[in-house]
Amino acid sequence: MSEPVLTEDRRDALQEVANLAMGQAATRLASLLDAFIELSVPRVKVVAVSEAAEALREMTGIEDTVSAVRQGFRSDIKGEALVICRSDSIDQLCSLVSDPYSRSSYEAVSQQEFVFDVANVLTGACVSCILDQLGRTPVFSAPGLLGEAMTLDEVFQPGVLQWEVALLVEVNFALEDQSFRAHLVMLMAEESIRHMNEALDELLSSL
Repeated sequence: MSEPVLTEDRRDALQEVANLAMGQAATRLASLLDAFIELSVPRVKVVAVSEAAEALREMTGIEDTVSAVRQGFRSDIKGEALVICRSDSIDQLCSLVSDPYSRSSYEAVSQQEFVFDVANVLTGACVSCILDQLGRTPVFSAPGLLGEAMTLDEVFQPGVLQWEVALLVEVNFALEDQSFRAHLVMLMAEESIRHMNEALDELLSSL
């Protein structure tokens, strides 16, 4: 890329938009898990997809295997949201909510279904709120399990994502006093980055 894809002003604006979206997602996740949610500061970075695994590893410190759920979203800004959790933390999360789940309509909930629930909450709230603030209403595809016990390199393996450059927005949510942490990553293609820039410029000009 010969020119910056994201200026400093646009990056700051997107981080603020993402920060507001995280608050909504944390509220919904706290309701689902009946637990206090700790939030990170959102991080925004333009990466080559071939370098996404290393970029995310540097951001999160994840070296072990993960479970990953992917869900597509589209308006004129389109892409995929990935919810990534360390594999060894899923058992812990399910044990924390096993009692309330057994007394609810989720009596026979599986680990995979529960991870889908968490991913749906994070993706729906975060992505919807971000795009809503930019004047867009996204349409979501059904979530799908990208894999369990995967390395980050396998999550971002060639051929899974169909573009070369992506705007990576990383936020993460943790349960207070627990090791569980979920990371939400939004990946968008070059064309959507251009639309994102236009939407951020419109937002900045309205302030």
